[in-house]
Amino acid sequence: MPRSTRAQFPDTFRWGVSTSALQIEGATDVDGRRPSVWDTFAAEPGRIRNGDTPAVACDHYHHLDEDLDLVKALGVGAYRFSVSWPRILPRGTGAVNEPGLAFYDRLVDGLLERGVEPWLTLYHWDLPQPLEDAGGWPRRDTALAFADFADVVSRRLGDRVKRWITHNEPWCSTIKGYYEGEFAPGKRDLAAAMQATHHVLLSHGLALPVLRSNVADGQCGIALSLHPIHTASDSEADRVAAIRHDGLRNRWFLDPLHGRGYPEDVLRELGTAAPTIDEGDLVTIAGKTDFLGINYYFREIVADDPEGGPMRSRVVETEASDVTGFGWEVYPEGLTELLLRVTRDYHPAPIAITENGATYPDEMAADGKIHDEQRAIYIHRHIDALRTAMDGGVDLAGYFVWSLLDNFEWAEGYSKRFGLVHVDFATQARTMKDSGRWFAAFLKG
Repeated sequence: MPRSTRAQFPDTFRWGVSTSALQIEGATDVDGRRPSVWDTFAAEPGRIRNGDTPAVACDHYHHLDEDLDLVKALGVGAYRFSVSWPRILPRGTGAVNEPGLAFYDRLVDGLLERGVEPWLTLYHWDLPQPLEDAGGWPRRDTALAFADFADVVSRRLGDRVKRWITHNEPWCSTIKGYYEGEFAPGKRDLAAAMQATHHVLLSHGLALPVLRSNVADGQCGIALSLHPIHTASDSEADRVAAIRHDGLRNRWFLDPLHGRGYPEDVLRELGTAAPTIDEGDLVTIAGKTDFLGINYYFREIVADDPEGGPMRSRVVETEASDVTGFGWEVYPEGLTELLLRVTRDYHPAPIAITENGATYPDEMAADGKIHDEQRAIYIHRHIDALRTAMDGGVDLAGYFVWSLLDNFEWAEGYSKRFGLVHVDFATQARTMKDSGRWFAAFLKG
């Protein structure tokens, strides 16, 4: 059973909750905002479960103060949110949309008034549609546009926001978006996807000096989705397949960020689909960061499969009985394993767990409450895993629960609920779940 307490973590440890703009804000055509790739993707029949769209989502744009009060009620010291690129620069570049920036002024000021530290993510997948029309992330100019976007946002908010995350989960915005086709923009082109991964990482590196110039005492990082990789059997074929799989899933991002360039074994597997890399790019990507964000949800169990995509591998469906509403295995031991591995292999700047959470089929009970004990246990077990990792020498800076609110869960629409706070999407009523009350009590000690 879970055993850790807040008192076992240092006073400097940041406890928080996370959200993203596209998933909660709604108001997609209000005050000058224009479409992102996800608005376009969601409008295509068959892309999103039940035909859902992010047009309204949690209507956070019009419920800002109520939602910030919920953040305060949880007792967290930090709130991680993303800014909407098409709300600030509707065409991706050029003229700034003042009402869009003003919304984030109000958000940041509201957090500070409530004693909550803002952690700002610049990019959580909502590329302005005009940039996609011009070629998207496979085009180098998009990386340059991102650096300009970082400049606009940090000039405006850098006097108050000191924690900056360039990108959230580059794997999802590139591999799932340009190769697997499951996420916006829904393409299926391996070479384009790999070029997109390079340009996303390049844009991260290009943004770092911009942020440092504009933000006095700023702390800059990136948030990666990482997975411990286990073999489906003891066979040599599965063992080698797991190494290949880890190369694209984890090392492809970790290695260049830590000055090692792209892994040679992955480049060999990619062959002609490997990205074009200009002179100086790898130095730019390896620019100094102040923390590494890691989003953790589950391990991947891998088998050899000659037809299994670029790494000739296949993820085997778990046989575990303890799974979330996504069917993801609940495996907190994997978080400890992952943190020890990253620390051992890369000696990174302090690590923050920028996302960790679970979806369950929450239902309102007759008493008007949501009794989601499973989620509270899930979070507590993963906090235990953090404590074990810290005992093993991992330098941890914080832990953010995904998510504050039930929201638009990408291709799953509104069918999956991650929130500590329940949202009735028909009425926009918010109800703190039992897990939210538990987390608040945990933070109070």
